[in-house]
Amino acid sequence: MKKHHLSTWLYFLIPSILGVILFMIPLKFGEEWKVPIAKFADILSGWLEPAMPMTAMIIIVIAAIGSLLYAFIPRSSSNPSLMEGLFKVTPFWTVTRLIGAVFAIMVTFKIGPEAIWSENTGGLLLAPDGLVSFLFTIFLFAGLLLPLLLNFGLLEFFGTMMVKVMRPLFKLPGRSSIDALASWIGDGTIGVLLTSKQYEDGHYTQREAAIIATTFSVVSITFSLVIIDTVGMSNYFLPFYGTVLLTGIILALIMPRIYPLRGKKSEYIDGRPFTGDDEKLPEGYNVFNHGLENALDTASKNRSIGKIFTDGMRNVLDMWIGVAPVVMAFGTVALMLAEYTGVFTFLGKPFEPILSVLGIPEAAAAAQTMVVGFADMFLPVILAEGSITSPMTLFTIATISVVQLIYMSEVGGLILGTKIPINILDLIIIFLLRTLIALPIVAGVAHLLF
Repeated sequence: MKKHHLSTWLYFLIPSILGVILFMIPLKFGEEWKVPIAKFADILSGWLEPAMPMTAMIIIVIAAIGSLLYAFIPRSSSNPSLMEGLFKVTPFWTVTRLIGAVFAIMVTFKIGPEAIWSENTGGLLLAPDGLVSFLFTIFLFAGLLLPLLLNFGLLEFFGTMMVKVMRPLFKLPGRSSIDALASWIGDGTIGVLLTSKQYEDGHYTQREAAIIATTFSVVSITFSLVIIDTVGMSNYFLPFYGTVLLTGIILALIMPRIYPLRGKKSEYIDGRPFTGDDEKLPEGYNVFNHGLENALDTASKNRSIGKIFTDGMRNVLDMWIGVAPVVMAFGTVALMLAEYTGVFTFLGKPFEPILSVLGIPEAAAAAQTMVVGFADMFLPVILAEGSITSPMTLFTIATISVVQLIYMSEVGGLILGTKIPINILDLIIIFLLRTLIALPIVAGVAHLLF
């Protein structure tokens, strides 16, 4: 292994350790446990709370107007400008941004049909403490600070170390272990953003990015506590979260091997095919010293603080302009369907006989909650609270709502707003498959507990 200067070691160790602490280590703030970056976002969101809905609306409108203008401007060279990168999108995403802007204006000024701006639909997303408002603050910190995880060798170090675990089990490169950990311990949105950046930088193939985003973007431990507490079963948190972990791992083993994830291309964003050559160990190296050398080589190339800050700000703008309008558009539509139509109740009907066969009490009432989680993860437990009395059923609904993973008001809308090659039909199929595979596992645990 070649020698590196002390400064290179410091460039690797200090930013990487700081990144792990900020993104992946839950700390206790008062009565709650959160990763620091999520807490920073909470604090900033609290300070800016009165102005957040208006600010979010303005940025979403700018995204729509910019995309509309750039729809009539021919694409320039293969090296697009910052503005072109932000606003030059396909006609579908231009229309989506326009719809998101219209919804944002209607919600902010409470004009048009109440179904759009009510506190249970668009108003839920754009409220001062709502998801879209929170996303703007989490995007600010995540965008600026993601380089701590990405640019100083941490991914190269763990990527080399973990490849013999992640590749055979989950069909993923070793570096994805950091994404997975950031999601499971930190927050699903952070995991999606990290995955998207890695895909755009050419580190993940289409298939790998799709697998990570839809399989490992789990909600935080904190939100899981809220879920189980909502159904009045917080004393069952340990078996509940243990079941989430067990089911999540089983699903992570199965989902990459079946449609639609199995059908995604094993090629990078620039069209390069996956060969696996970069995962082979050179002669005379083991996984540790090869990973360490890769990490130090990466750290030695990233000594420009100015470039890191510039890249971070580009990340922030890309997230604000690209993701927020999509979450607003798809999230509002999904919540309207859940709130004002019987679509999700109708779609949940086929789950009634399945729940009955699995021995879950109050199967008819529980079936209605099986699909509504596609709109928002919180909806199943809100519907179950007060209408279902069986502890076994409440435990099953709470657990399923977390392991379904795909919900349009956050992770689903977020994925659609990135360049990760997943479309709305893929998300629907993945959501249903995860539900069907998870149900027997969760029901089995529920029978043991109750």
